[in-house]
Amino acid sequence: MTPRISVLDVDINALDGTAANLPQYTGRPLLVVNVASRCGLTPQYAALERLQRRYEDRGFTVLGVPCNQFAGQEPGSAQEIAEFCSATYGVTFPMTEKVEVNGADRHPLYDRLTGFADAEGHTGDIRWNFEKFLIGRDGRVVARFAPQTDPESAEVTAALEAQLG
Repeated sequence: MTPRISVLDVDINALDGTAANLPQYTGRPLLVVNVASRCGLTPQYAALERLQRRYEDRGFTVLGVPCNQFAGQEPGSAQEIAEFCSATYGVTFPMTEKVEVNGADRHPLYDRLTGFADAEGHTGDIRWNFEKFLIGRDGRVVARFAPQTDPESAEVTAALEAQLG
């Protein structure tokens, strides 16, 4: 069953330690992605940044959520993560604090996200870095994409454009 509750009323901090203020994204599509700096999928940062730049004028935002639960591929401090993303990929989209996305200490944001099924029917635990969730204007999950799905794929951009109207 697909949860039909907003994910935007959950408290989470930004990478710099201030409140990320998720309610500010109400009325705007948001792509939430658990990210890591030392993963084979890390080059997806470039595609995520291109999506950000292509659609930000229409209200869209990517939200990166660093996580170190998959083979220790995000070991850095908040400052190291920010510097890596900026220097290596020119990331301008917002990032949250590093959180756990699976297990007993799963962040409440991911408690809500993981109940949504992707196109293949997968629900539950995050499978790897760069799993993506498209949040609609109402703050509810509208699509889930596997880690290997290119952020600029037709599947992702079609779902995003449908939310932009």
